Amino acid sequence: MLDTHPHQAPPEHETRPSQSKINPPPGKARWVAGFALLIAIGIAVAGIMTRRHNESEVTKWTNEQAVPVVATVKPKKGITGQQISLPGDIEAWYEAPIYARVSGYLKKWYFDFGAHVKKGDLLAEIDAPDLDAQFAAAKAKFNAAEAVVKVREAERAFAETTYTRWRESPKGVVSEQETESKKAEFGSADARYNAAVAEANVDKSEVDRLSALEAFKRIVAPFDGIVTQRNTDVGALINAGSGVGGGSGPVLFKVADVHEMRVFVQVPQELSAPIHAGLTAEMTLPQYPDKTFKAVVATTAEAINKTSRTLLVELHSPNTDNLLQPGTFAQVRFDLPPNPDTLRIPTSALIFRENGTQLALLGPGNKVELKSIKLGRNLGTEFEVLSGLKVSDTVINSPPDSLSEGEVVSVAKDNKSPPAHEAEAK
Repeated sequence: MLDTHPHQAPPEHETRPSQSKINPPPGKARWVAGFALLIAIGIAVAGIMTRRHNESEVTKWTNEQAVPVVATVKPKKGITGQQISLPGDIEAWYEAPIYARVSGYLKKWYFDFGAHVKKGDLLAEIDAPDLDAQFAAAKAKFNAAEAVVKVREAERAFAETTYTRWRESPKGVVSEQETESKKAEFGSADARYNAAVAEANVDKSEVDRLSALEAFKRIVAPFDGIVTQRNTDVGALINAGSGVGGGSGPVLFKVADVHEMRVFVQVPQELSAPIHAGLTAEMTLPQYPDKTFKAVVATTAEAINKTSRTLLVELHSPNTDNLLQPGTFAQVRFDLPPNPDTLRIPTSALIFRENGTQLALLGPGNKVELKSIKLGRNLGTEFEVLSGLKVSDTVINSPPDSLSEGEVVSVAKDNKSPPAHEAEAK
């Protein structure tokens, strides 16, 4: 059964103690609040000071980074042992193209190209039947003219004798008219004799001319040397002439004297000043990469070619071992005389702008001074400076592209002088 009577809880006897609030004294509370305020103010001041210090450091660092740091070099003085390397052409001491002076057919040749010949050696013979016929006819005509001269000489002698006898006859034996007649006959005989002599001389000159041409059937070497070309063969038709002035003859042979060689070099105008007679040079040839050949400047053209703006220079080089050949390309290195007063600077220090070639110099207060200069020769890693620079100047090496006039720069603390091998005179 359900219990329908509510249960009554036993009465609770609460024994909680009574809590009473204890308030601090008024003076102590104010002291605590003040101390807390001071701590808050100190923290705020410290934060502000720290922030300002950091801002100052950042500003200082930014300003330092804005000043370019550069390296500097001093101009180097003096150049020794410098060389100019230029291409050159080697030619024979003498080289003669040999043409035919008479027309005909090549009868025989005796020396091929590459042969060493002496002056007067017979190179080839030409068969010239037309010339032979002309020569024979001229000789016959001259012989006939000589016979006529003898006849005229006899007639003259007879006329002279007759005139002398008539002239010296006693008066009354011969008449004056007969004497004058004999005198006229003598004069006529003398004139015919002189005319015959003149005609004979003309015929003799023709014989001499054809005789000289007959000698040209023999083609001989003009000097000691080497046959460098043979452009004909046995039986070939030979036309007289050299191809100049209307001639049509080809070059039959070429002979070159190679005991010493001539070397021709075109020196650019800007490099021509130190080139003079007696200057020594070295040559290298592509076919002999490990050999060098000595040469000496013999002369110059003493004039600049207006088309190429170059100076033609001729050098002489001995060829005792016959290694130098006509027509060879050579790289010629001129040994330039030393120049102790020349200044030079690294190529990396150059500035190329709209104002021309310039250098950035370090001025008072580490301010940049841009100065225009005139360059000389390219020495490889360095350039020769002709004007605009003093040996006491301090040059900024590898200047930034943005560097401007008057800009303040900072010199790198580890700025080092160039290596010893670069400081030596080139």
